[in-house]
Amino acid sequence: MPAADALKQEQIHASLLELPEWRYGLGALRTALRCESSAAALDLFATIGGLAQESDHHPDVDWRYDTLFITLTSHDAGDRVTARDAALAREISKQAQAHGAAPRPELLRTVEIAIDTDAPEAISEVWRTALGYTMREDGSLTDPYGRGPAVWFQESPTPSVNRLHVDVTVPFSESASTVDALANVGATLDHEHAPMWVVATDAQGNRLCISTEAGRGD
Repeated sequence: MPAADALKQEQIHASLLELPEWRYGLGALRTALRCESSAAALDLFATIGGLAQESDHHPDVDWRYDTLFITLTSHDAGDRVTARDAALAREISKQAQAHGAAPRPELLRTVEIAIDTDAPEAISEVWRTALGYTMREDGSLTDPYGRGPAVWFQESPTPSVNRLHVDVTVPFSESASTVDALANVGATLDHEHAPMWVVATDAQGNRLCISTEAGRGD
């Protein structure tokens, strides 16, 4: 059952007005923080770990040399954003500023693999077993350690010839430049469902979607 402090969409967006370093996407608060060095990133990582222990609320932090990618959500709220996430985000931002870390929202990318199928139940267990993933209530598959891309099944009575495509979720604030860059390298773009997603097709007919949080409900 969702926790009592789970935030609605309008509350999340109101919180983001006070959190300019953060973005909302795929049900989580996210940021990327670039530090002056690898050692500085580890120092900030340790500070974030201390904040997490004090609040008994633990973010996912991915350390990549001088950059930290941070994801905040609440498992006890059904992996939704809660007031605790917003509070921890504020504390992380304060510490990031004190450590001289620069927010880099343009670096945020979340990749998912979508499989077109007319019978998800006939194939999902094969993928789950091979990847060692966990099946969520909606039938999608996720890495329990957050290392690999999620896999979801796009059910259709007439699956595409190219059954696999990649969904790349970026912050809405960064999506226009991403889509423009795709056009510049020769992708064919379908804006029918923008701003939620734009379908990009390469010269050989392979598809990917640039997705954002814009236009989505709770």
